Amino acid sequence: MLTAYHVAVVGATGAVGMEMINVLSQRNFPVESLTLLASERSAGKRLEYNGKHIAVQKLTADSFKGIEIALFSAGASVSKEFAPIAAKAGTVVVDNSSAFRMEPDVPLVVPEVNPQDIFKHKGIIANPNCSTIQMVVALKPLHDIFKIKRIVVSTYQAVSGTGKKAMDELAEQTTKMFSFKPEEIKPRVYPHRIAFNCLPQIDVFLDNGYTKEEMKMVNETRKIMGDDSINVCPTTVRVPVFVGHAEAVNIETQKPITPEEARRILAAAPGVKVEDDPSQSVYPMQINVAGTDDVFVGRIRQDISIPNGLNMWIVADNLRKGAALNAVQIAERLIAGR
Repeated sequence: MLTAYHVAVVGATGAVGMEMINVLSQRNFPVESLTLLASERSAGKRLEYNGKHIAVQKLTADSFKGIEIALFSAGASVSKEFAPIAAKAGTVVVDNSSAFRMEPDVPLVVPEVNPQDIFKHKGIIANPNCSTIQMVVALKPLHDIFKIKRIVVSTYQAVSGTGKKAMDELAEQTTKMFSFKPEEIKPRVYPHRIAFNCLPQIDVFLDNGYTKEEMKMVNETRKIMGDDSINVCPTTVRVPVFVGHAEAVNIETQKPITPEEARRILAAAPGVKVEDDPSQSVYPMQINVAGTDDVFVGRIRQDISIPNGLNMWIVADNLRKGAALNAVQIAERLIAGR
C-alpha cells in the first residue's frame, strides 16, 4: 500500500478549491506531491500549501499523468470533459459538481452515511450537493432506527455556495446599502439584490415549479440513504450570509420518535454535534460554524401536527463539510480501504 499520493486539485483558485487545499493540509492527508489545476486565466497564480507556494497550472487533457487522486471543483461542464479523461489515465476522481451524481454507476458518497459505496467506483466518485450532505449526516442515524417516511426541508443557504463572485457581490451591495446608495446596486450573480434580502430561488426553475437545487435534494437524499421510498419536499433559499448553510427540517417517521431519543442518538452519531438548550438560547447558528467540520443540530422538538413527527434545525459550513471536507474524507476512506 502506498504511504503518500500524487494529488491534484482541479479548480484550485475557486472558493471550494482553496478550501480543499486547506483541508488537505489541516488533516495531514498523505500528499507526496500536489498539482494545482485551473483555467488558463488562473494559470501562473501561486497558492500556499504547507508553507510552500505552488504555481497553478492550466488544466489540459495531459494534466493527469501520474496523478493518483484528483479532487474536482471546477463546475459540471469541466468535470464532464476532464473527469473521464482523468479516470482513463488511472486517476480516481472525487467530483464536487453535479455532473455525475445521479449516474447509476457513480457512487454518491457521504462517509458518515454510505462509506461502503466508495469502493463501487469505476474511476469517479461524486461528492453530493452541500445542502444534501449536512441533512443526511443528521438524518441517517434517525432513519436507521425510526425509518423516515417524509422530509420537509427549507434551507437558508450562504452565498459562498455560489462562489467567490457571489461573496464579493454581497460585500459590495452591503457597502452600497450602508452608504445609502441602493440605486447603484446592479445584481450580476443573482437575479435580484442579495444584501438584506432572501431569494427563494437557487439554480433554475424546472417544469414542476421546483428549482434544480431543490430536486437535487430529493434525488440525492434517496440515492445516498439507499431508500427510494423517502418522500422529500424542499424549498431552497439564498440568504445574505457569507459562509454556512442552515436548514429547518421536519421528518415523519414510521416508528414513534421523541426529542429526547433523537438528541441521544445524534449526540453519539459521527460528524454530528448537538447544540440544543432553548432555555439558554443555545442552538446552531451560521456565524459560529465557519471553519468547523461537524454538522450541528438543535431546536429538536416534537411535531405537534402529526403523531410521529420531529422538527430540527441543522447548520454546517458549506465550504467544508458541504464540499471540501467531504471530498477529502472520501479520499481518506478510499486510501484506507486500499
